[in-house]
Amino acid sequence: MRDRGVDVRLLTANRSDAGGVPVELETAPGEDVHGVRTWGTHPALFLYDPRPLWRALGERWDVIDIHEEPFALSTAETLVLRALRRQRAPYTLYTAQNLLKRYPFPFGWIERRSLRGAAGISACNAEAAAITERKGFPGRARVIPLGVDPVAPGSSHQQARPAREQDRILVGLLGRLVPEKGVLLLLDALAAAPSLHARIAGTGPLAASLVDEAARRGVADRVQFLGGIDPDRVADFYASIDVLAVPSLPTRRWTEQFGRVAVEAMAAGVPVVSSDAGALPDVVGGAGIVVPRGDALALVAAVQEAAGPRRAELVARGLARAAECSWPAVAAEYELMYAAALAPRRSAGPSADARTRDLEVVVVAYGAPDMLRRALDPVRHLPVTVVDNSSLPEIAALCAELGVRYLDPGTNLGFGAGVNRALADRLRPGADVLLLNPDAVIGADGIAALHRGLAGDPALASVGPVQRDEQGAPARAAWVFPSPGRAWVEAVGLGRLVRGPRFVIGSVLLLRAEALAQVGGFDERFFLYAEETDWAYRAHLLGWRHAVVPEAVATHAGAGTSTDPARRERHFHASQERYYRKHFGAAGWALARAAQLVGATARGIVLPGDRGRAAARRAALYRRGPVRVEQEADPRPLSA
Repeated sequence: MRDRGVDVRLLTANRSDAGGVPVELETAPGEDVHGVRTWGTHPALFLYDPRPLWRALGERWDVIDIHEEPFALSTAETLVLRALRRQRAPYTLYTAQNLLKRYPFPFGWIERRSLRGAAGISACNAEAAAITERKGFPGRARVIPLGVDPVAPGSSHQQARPAREQDRILVGLLGRLVPEKGVLLLLDALAAAPSLHARIAGTGPLAASLVDEAARRGVADRVQFLGGIDPDRVADFYASIDVLAVPSLPTRRWTEQFGRVAVEAMAAGVPVVSSDAGALPDVVGGAGIVVPRGDALALVAAVQEAAGPRRAELVARGLARAAECSWPAVAAEYELMYAAALAPRRSAGPSADARTRDLEVVVVAYGAPDMLRRALDPVRHLPVTVVDNSSLPEIAALCAELGVRYLDPGTNLGFGAGVNRALADRLRPGADVLLLNPDAVIGADGIAALHRGLAGDPALASVGPVQRDEQGAPARAAWVFPSPGRAWVEAVGLGRLVRGPRFVIGSVLLLRAEALAQVGGFDERFFLYAEETDWAYRAHLLGWRHAVVPEAVATHAGAGTSTDPARRERHFHASQERYYRKHFGAAGWALARAAQLVGATARGIVLPGDRGRAAARRAALYRRGPVRVEQEADPRPLSA
């Protein structure tokens, strides 16, 4: 990071524990690295001496990277000190936890709070990233590999590789000697293939019994046990083997979170064979050979293939993969994460020129080709993608006539998933995205005004136009984010007093590219309604804002592609339940549901005619539960 011009101060443990081995902090002269006393050795249970953290948090920083798991006590300690210090710099977190676990109090509570307030997550594997998003991180976690020091092929290490018999393959295993690392499986592989020999390096509980285990399998004369290896001699170990094996066996509580030894071996020009445990397929796949876990015969075949006909190919692929994990590459990824964390907090400054920003349009259609034509005509000069949830030939023909891209998912995905389908295959990668309902119309001048409004304030994640119905009457385009407390304010008839951050409805909505990159796409659990509310709220938690641009005007028919108001109402309130449960938990949903019940029941009694009957139906819906009613009525919803 310093080589990239970033000022970095590192506070870290002056003594830590790595798999039972004490590690002392060593710093180079002139490094801004400060050792801090710690109490405890468990990765999730230790604490720092708070005094150095307190002093550092009192200074001015752009970003604070808490390089600990979200549930760790040291994470909670740092965040408490940050709050007491009134430190406003955004913070990021690190995770490697790729098993979905539920932690007891207070660790589960620490995890939820730290994830909800984080501006970025670096995960060393894709599953860990997905778990943080599922558990409450409002944005898209960034998968950043662990860094490795390169060992150039052709170096003295590689040249030192001894000549061997043509049919003799030397397999290496480096790591902690525990059953889950697959050490005994490697011995089974040797027993099945006389051509295989092994060098096993590491320490751990199995070390004392491995000689006996090798003898019991009849392979003692083909195995060399090296014990622990000094880090300075690891390159020599890689230089002495033909193939590195990483035959890990996942357990109920553990699986591989990265597999740094695999990348180190690739960097040294050694082919890698691994099991399919945890993150190994992501790390090794494509650059090495991945075999089913626990299959000794598959391990034998893969090792023979890696040492023989595919060796040159795998060495080349491995070097390319290792380059992605080099320290400069890792540093570049971290800088991108920090820049994303800071993006919504930039001051507006002078207005930016919208002409410097690219734009594409996404329309999720469902039937009504005539209405869709009215929406597409004013935007056909732009890059447009139509996702047709109704799979109608008439819509395909219309898109061909107008020259816009047509995507048929083959089923009704719903609005959010339809948008995600288009975002996964962008016409203009890195462009701002205008979401346009097929029952809405906005002209070129309105789009230009929206783009100017978005470009003029870098803290805006989304902007929408002033909206009018087909008779020209104004329609509300911005709303305060729902919350259990606001639900009660509205229930007692004081909705006009509700204040707070707002979002813009999704019928015509321009999304900033940088916000999309940080927040990610729509949550596909929302089939219809509230998907833009959820997206906007996640952006809000990450520091972004949303606004209506008064100079832009659009016409919106509203529910123009649906003819079943009862179904629309079920979807709307079911989406509200999903929103409350996701962002406020079961207790928050219970409070909001009670407010809706009280308000709707009272209105059902007081209001006359159709309004009273509608309120009574809504009260009945909330008594049973909107999601339950939706699932009973539409197990697979057919309208969008």
